Parts: sequence; structure tokens; C-alpha cells
Amino acid sequence: MFFLYNILVYIVGFFLNIAALFNKKLGLFVSGRKGLFDFLKGTISKNDRVIWFHTASLGEFEQGLPVIEATKKAYPSHKILVTFFSPSGYEVKKNTDVADVVCYLPLDTKYNVNQFLDIVKPELAIFVKYEFWPNFLSALKKESIPTLLISGIFRGEQAFFHWYGSFMRKSLKTFNHFFVQDENSKELLSGIGITNVTVSGDTRFDRVAEILERDNNLAFIEEFKQDKLCVIAGSTWPEDNNLLVDYINNESSGEVKYIIAPHNVKGGEIRKLLADLNKKSILYSEMEGKHLSEYEVFILDTVGLLTRTYSYADIAYVGGGMGSTGLHNTLEPAVFGIPVIIGKEYKGFLEAENLVELGGVLSVSNKKEFSDKLSYLVDNKSTMNDVGTINSNFINKNKGAKIQIGHFIRKLIK
Repeated sequence: MFFLYNILVYIVGFFLNIAALFNKKLGLFVSGRKGLFDFLKGTISKNDRVIWFHTASLGEFEQGLPVIEATKKAYPSHKILVTFFSPSGYEVKKNTDVADVVCYLPLDTKYNVNQFLDIVKPELAIFVKYEFWPNFLSALKKESIPTLLISGIFRGEQAFFHWYGSFMRKSLKTFNHFFVQDENSKELLSGIGITNVTVSGDTRFDRVAEILERDNNLAFIEEFKQDKLCVIAGSTWPEDNNLLVDYINNESSGEVKYIIAPHNVKGGEIRKLLADLNKKSILYSEMEGKHLSEYEVFILDTVGLLTRTYSYADIAYVGGGMGSTGLHNTLEPAVFGIPVIIGKEYKGFLEAENLVELGGVLSVSNKKEFSDKLSYLVDNKSTMNDVGTINSNFINKNKGAKIQIGHFIRKLIK
């Protein structure tokens, strides 16, 4: 099976080089790996002590960030290496200051693995959530390099837990320890003979809890909001905007302000959203010289401000759940102790599933449900506060994964 896997990796690599000529993202995937080993030789010396984190993409990087930051602080004499598999992670975070070295992970061929480990020589390898590369894991085991999985989550439908998954089960057994998000993951691993498992929860709870400790002030939002109740919709897609526009256009109290932060800030979609609204609306890119208090809708046609903006919300809507794009982060607004509304497609997003069951997150399937639930919250402040408290309590209860993982790392790194 290993033989077939290695052949497949080479075949995939060959076709990726061809496909990269016609696809921008694949082009970055391929070009970003050219000269990788020379780059590593120039940034990591033989005397460096390296702790290596691997994150598939941007979401996994954000998930692992609390542990990466804590490790960097605890081991200032070590170099922190972060690798990405996907361009969507690397291109955004290649200049991050939380790591000393950031690069792509080479394809999982035996040659690449040997070259990579010969240069890097990590004292510890930490994989975030998933990404199980057989050659890398086998070589790490052979070299006696401690290897951890953090914020892991497993589902019964994965190959590991079926008769045809023996090859991948061998890869799992190379890990020294698993820190998983839930009891179900622990039980699944136990069922295939893996017991070196700790249910530590999701490191994203630590990440969002830290948001409360930052300076979240935004003067222009304060000018816009004034003393009105504020509904903030984050990471919205066209399907989400349809709900929002219908509600905003028909809401007549004048006592609510709305902030919309679309996921896609390209001009065409932003202009359509602006044109569909019949309330006085302003774009972030055009706010200079305007009296923001006069507007009812503020559209954030920029990136990087959403988390801080949520601190001004009384109610939040998180996009991605009305279509097939995937629900965005519900924890970022929830940490501020406010109700969160999402679309109907949230299965597989564990924190959303849990919060829907608890009642802190409200799921809607259509415009009427959205209007009914949002209107009820707007009109019933005590209910709004009670629902928000469910969310803040949930996050406080589930944070602390980075502390457990940090204690374990201290046993491995002297």
C-alpha cells in the first residue's frame, strides 16, 4: 500500500505542475515550493533548535495560534517553523511575526521528507487539527522526533475507522499524543487501539477569549452607532445578504443600526449590495468627510476589522450557512456575550452545533425565520441578554486547551 501511495504522490505532483499553468491558486501552490530547500538552508542553521508547527491552511493556523504564541514565548531560544499546505494560508500569513520561518510543506515524497527533516531537524513536530502525511509521519517516528496532534477532531466516516483504512491507521499510530476536541474523537481512536489521547477541547476557544483582552476600539464605529442597538453581519455571502437586505429594507423603527462585512469585498458585489438597500448606507472606503451618525447601514468593504467590529454588536449574524460555502467563525462574535444568528447549513461545525443546542446560536432557514427571530431579539432585551450569556459562558467553560498542551510540551522540550 505504501508503494502505491508513493507512486500516486508522484503522479499527482506531475499533474499539478501542468494544472498550475492554467489555475492561479495551483500556480501559487507549485511556484511557492520551488527553491524551498534552499530557502530553508538559508534560514535554519545546524545549530538552531526548531519547533515545527504544520497547519493545512489559514483556519488551522488561526486554530493553532494560541499554542504557537505560547510556545514562542516559552522557548525564546528556539526557532518556530510554521508550514502550510495551502496557498490560502501561506499567502496571508507568510510574513507573520509569530514564527521565525514560514514556508510551504513539500509534497509527501520520501525524497522531500528526507531533505526537509535533514535541514530542519525539529525537536518537536505539532500538527494542527488534521493533515496526516504517511511519509512525513513515518520518518518522524523513525527519527524519534516527538509528534503531536492538537485540536484534532475525528468522524466515524473517516477511512481510519473502516476496513480499508489500515494503511492510514498506521500513520495515526506514529503520533506520541493526540489532543482532541471532543469525547467522540477519543472514543473513535480508542476503538482502533489508540489510547494516548487527551480531550483538551478546541484551541480556538483560547484564541477568541484573548480577543476580550485587546483594544477593540474603533472610533468610526462609535460615531456610526451612537446609542442605537447594532446588528452586525460578518463574512456574508449573497445568500446571506438576501436575508439581511429584505429585513433592513422592511424594518421601520429607525432604532437599529446595521453593519455588514461581506466575505468578498470586490467592487461588483459590494455595489450590488449597496444598490439593493433602500436605507441610507455608507461604505468604509467612502466614509471620509461624512457624518457617519446620519447613516443606518455601514458596509465594511475592507478586511481585518471584523473581529474588533463585533465588540460593538448587540446581535450578530454570521454568514456562510445559507449556502454551500461553509459557515464562518461563530465564536468571534459569541465571545462578546451576544446572540448569534446563522443559516441552516451548520452541521459539521462542532461549536455551532453545540451552541444551537444550548440556545446561544439561532439557526434560520429562510427570510421569515430570520425576520421573526431577529425581531424578537430586538424587541426583547432581557431575552437578548440571556441568549448572549449562554455564548460567553460556553466559551469560558471550554477555554484552556493551550494550557494542557503547554504542560505536555514542557515534558518534551528541555
